[in-house]
Amino acid sequence: MIHTIENSALQVNISPQLGRWNVQSHLRNGPSIDGIQLRVNYRDSFTHYQALNSWPAASVSRPESVPSPHGPLQQLTIHIGSDKDALRFILRFALSKEYPLLLWKLQIENRGGRTVQIDQIEMLTAGFIYRQFPGMYGKVNLSPKSLKSTNERSRSAPSFQDIALFSNGWQSWSYTGVYSSQERYRQTRLGLLRTPMTANPGTPRPRRRGLFGSDMFAVLGDRKSRNAILLGFLSQQQHFGSVEAWTGSSLPALRVIANGDGARLEPGKSMVTDWACLQFLHIDAVDPLGEYLEAVAREHRLAALAQRLKDSPVGWCSWYQFSTEDYVGAVTAQDIQENLKSITAIRSGLPLDILQIDDGFEGQIADWFAFSPGFQHGVAPLANEINQAGLSPGLWLAPFIVNPKSRLARDHPNWLLRGRLGRPVNAGFNWGVFATALDLTNPEALGYAADVVRVAAQEWGFSYLKLDFLYAGALPGRFQDTSKTRAQVLRDGLESLRLAAGEETILLGCGCPLGSAIGLVDAMRIGADTARRWLPSYKGIQTFFQSEPDFPSARNASHNALTRAALHQHWWINDPDCLLLRPQTELTSEEIQTQATVVALTGGSFFLSDHLPDLPPERLRIAEVLLPLIGKRPFVLDWFDSSTPAHLQLDLESAVGHWHLLAVFNWADEACQKSVQLNDFYLEASPEYLAREFWSGGTFHVSSQEDSSARIELGTIPAHGCALLAVRTFQSHRPQYVGGNLHISQGLEVATWEQAGNGLAFRLERPGQSQGYIDLSLPQTPRVVSLNQQATSWESVGERLFRIYVNFDRHALIELDWGMP
Repeated sequence: MIHTIENSALQVNISPQLGRWNVQSHLRNGPSIDGIQLRVNYRDSFTHYQALNSWPAASVSRPESVPSPHGPLQQLTIHIGSDKDALRFILRFALSKEYPLLLWKLQIENRGGRTVQIDQIEMLTAGFIYRQFPGMYGKVNLSPKSLKSTNERSRSAPSFQDIALFSNGWQSWSYTGVYSSQERYRQTRLGLLRTPMTANPGTPRPRRRGLFGSDMFAVLGDRKSRNAILLGFLSQQQHFGSVEAWTGSSLPALRVIANGDGARLEPGKSMVTDWACLQFLHIDAVDPLGEYLEAVAREHRLAALAQRLKDSPVGWCSWYQFSTEDYVGAVTAQDIQENLKSITAIRSGLPLDILQIDDGFEGQIADWFAFSPGFQHGVAPLANEINQAGLSPGLWLAPFIVNPKSRLARDHPNWLLRGRLGRPVNAGFNWGVFATALDLTNPEALGYAADVVRVAAQEWGFSYLKLDFLYAGALPGRFQDTSKTRAQVLRDGLESLRLAAGEETILLGCGCPLGSAIGLVDAMRIGADTARRWLPSYKGIQTFFQSEPDFPSARNASHNALTRAALHQHWWINDPDCLLLRPQTELTSEEIQTQATVVALTGGSFFLSDHLPDLPPERLRIAEVLLPLIGKRPFVLDWFDSSTPAHLQLDLESAVGHWHLLAVFNWADEACQKSVQLNDFYLEASPEYLAREFWSGGTFHVSSQEDSSARIELGTIPAHGCALLAVRTFQSHRPQYVGGNLHISQGLEVATWEQAGNGLAFRLERPGQSQGYIDLSLPQTPRVVSLNQQATSWESVGERLFRIYVNFDRHALIELDWGMP
């Protein structure tokens, strides 16, 4: 007997007798997955077993309505009888009437007399990833379902070259991006030096071309039909969830896995997974991941939490100026005080709100209550000075990771997480050593980590905490509590830190498995550390390291800021890491402009990390034009088509009306010619457009009346450079704001705009002192132009295009007319 549940988006058909189920889209020519299996891999002391290859003695309840954060769910429950080891399974499928998502979860009950260990729970297997003919074991269908003829079918069905996978990395630094079927899964070549930091041990790390892994969620899609399937989990509170996909043939294959981590399931106990999730989507939707990301937010009840952080944080961090590749803790209290004075002096033009002390103040990693020689009086006095200056004090901490040379490691060896041979686990190579980690199931170890955070926030007075290297709480090892999965251990640890910090403290997660921190942190690093160089290097050596996908570099930081841009304002404030402006780096001016553009258009946090007293005014100005932050999430047009997205769009509105910011990047290692084809973007139809490029100041008047594929020729863009265009529909008989060099948005600085007859009056608003120019398109040459009722200079810079020079403090009233004297 087939049991069916459905909503407006999809239909699920379940066959308990076969132990299989299918799901198909209600959209014409939509995707489907047939012959789906589940499987549980577990073991006892001697033997490995598999369950759920079939569903013995399954009984199916009638669909019922159950409450949930996603509204009432139509839920179908299947009870599957005991296998030979007396395990019982409860499988639940659920559909929402309001949202186009399928949810399912599995509960495992141990009703036997012996303990078992759960290694892996396959929530979905369709196609057989490791065989030549995957279609024999279920089928993933991205191609149209009904075509008129065999010839049409052969022309329309996608070849495997059209199939791609968007893969999400495990933690903050891990590479995230789309793979074509001809590529190989990107992973570090540094082995035990790096793998423990960035790779989830339970996520497949295949090396075969066309075979990929992903963490928490993934999107399998067809670049030709633009159909796609999103698969993943709504949370990672119980298990780290992984996706594995085979794209190397015209019959793709998928696995969705909950990592059991060998957690012990005692007799009489049960284990339940997080909700697995499936959605059929269109690649070119305005917010293609939005339905899933919002479902995750609802699952974590983000709307019910106090909104601690409404705007993206803006500040200064000590790390990139005062750190060294050899790590010697070079920063001192005097360095912090000097930069505090500079921030205070320039704050009228560059309003930074946070001063964050980064790594280097502590005596040793894990010895947080001892201080380095540069901080003889600790950090509490500095927090007070920062507060007195009107800024929020911030502090870097890494509460879960341990330097083996620390006093903690020597005095509390029982707090350390250990592996099978009894040795401390490897947390990766950093600070010149192989670090290790705390066992967070040890109450004393977790209590110490929480106390560090409590003291920093509640006693020392730091209202902004950057919590780093949090992945160390989820490393595999012999936990004191062997019943917990790594996901449960880390979630419990993060909840303890949140409680210790207090609700008023802003928490930034870094080096953190993403799914574990949702609802607990206010902001999250979403990419690798930036660096003084574009490509990864170590101690000046670039050749071996430049292909590392998640090693510190400006390239890697920019890449993930784009590929994870969709997370911003759904789960937290995205943190793209610091913008480095000083001339002493090895970054070109074009690379700095690219990074500034990425930061501005992706909406997340903005931090500087240069020694401000030495920063030249022209470099400081790059920071000034980014503030106030735009703060909006962009539309990444080629998120599924380019290894690193190269086309962004941000739709804006102010007193001057609607306009579009379009960013085009050149990620190549050499300069190349670039153009913008306007119909590749989502612009309102218009016979003519006005556009201005921010960094060069070039303006363009584009007609699309005779050519529907109107384009803007940008000329040569240097290697790793970009163009940033403000595009507006041209209105021939009205004055228009075209842009300027006051703010990167080229329009949000305009607070009011009033035209009366042959006159125009508008108000500019900027933080502090501003000097620069604005460009206007006017029906006629102006006769009089004034700024705050004083004549100001202006000039003609093109046909009907005029440039007005401005110098003002916070507010400027610009008045002009083009009537007869």
